[in-house]
Amino acid sequence: MTAAEEHVLLRTEGRAAHLTLNRPAALNALTHAMVRRIDEALTAWENDPAVETVIITGAGERGLCAGGDIRSIYEDARAGGTASAGFWRDEYRLNARIARYPKPYIAVMDGIVMGGGVGVSAHGSVRIVTERSRIAMPETGIGFVPDVGGTYLLALAPGELGTHLALTGARIGAGDALLCGLADHFVPSGDLPRLLDDLATRPVRDALRRCVRPAPPGELAGRRPWIDACYGADTVEEIVARLRGHGPGVADATADTLVAKSPTASKVTLAALRRARRLGPLERVLEQEYRISTAALASHDLAEGIRAQVIDKDRSPRWAPAALAEVTDTDVARYFAPPAGGELQLATTTQEVPW
Repeated sequence: MTAAEEHVLLRTEGRAAHLTLNRPAALNALTHAMVRRIDEALTAWENDPAVETVIITGAGERGLCAGGDIRSIYEDARAGGTASAGFWRDEYRLNARIARYPKPYIAVMDGIVMGGGVGVSAHGSVRIVTERSRIAMPETGIGFVPDVGGTYLLALAPGELGTHLALTGARIGAGDALLCGLADHFVPSGDLPRLLDDLATRPVRDALRRCVRPAPPGELAGRRPWIDACYGADTVEEIVARLRGHGPGVADATADTLVAKSPTASKVTLAALRRARRLGPLERVLEQEYRISTAALASHDLAEGIRAQVIDKDRSPRWAPAALAEVTDTDVARYFAPPAGGELQLATTTQEVPW
């Protein structure tokens, strides 16, 4: 059995086909080989009349997927390589494919779902969250920018909630995921086995009807007034100033969180979100994210951010530039330039899931 076969388990039960991400010690982080295996499985099942539904889950007790294998990205960035660009090219194609998949694609977003884990779940046609769900796009904390269609999803969130989540990397639970449009249904974790059993024999709507429950309330709805007021600013500096202007409390603490992130990544993220609102379909936003990601690979902050958070774990990144005021418009514009290795070009379809 190859590593890809070990790390993505495939099986069918009745009318349902199952993808299980199986790297629990690494919180099911995605490798390039895993992305390819998922894509191959989707091809086979799309053409298999016995398969009516596809379900993705994560092995272990901690979560669906914590993102991409950033240790590999760190080594590639330090070596000046191009392997990560190849990984992103295939990963973003997969994200777009999931969004247009012609059969119900059910993502069980139980536990931790971050970064690349959002990419293989939140573009699905049925997104399930539980009381254990913790969902985030934490890229600015490692000198990166939300990708895998994250800027598309967050740009669609109500008001400026998506801007808040993108810049701070905050983790949200089930209720807030539903509010922000990152999930569709709440199912208590104890009912997941019943749901999966039902999906083997019942249509999706019937299986959901038996298991879906009201979600516990989240926190973002109550914070929406100051989030919208602060994050509606045109620059990250002004967002921080408005947060500080709310005085001691959650908004001020949020400003502390924001200024600890990579100044360059924060400014590029804000620009990417604003542009995403105007770009149209997911495919155009993924193409923009590919430009940004390949530019980040050659930057100082990505390798430094991964070093501080994952490699040395000193949690003290030395960003360059070190302050928001030092990041120029020219610095930001470089991330939106065509990459030297060529653009990512994705076809756009209007495929609708027939159920």
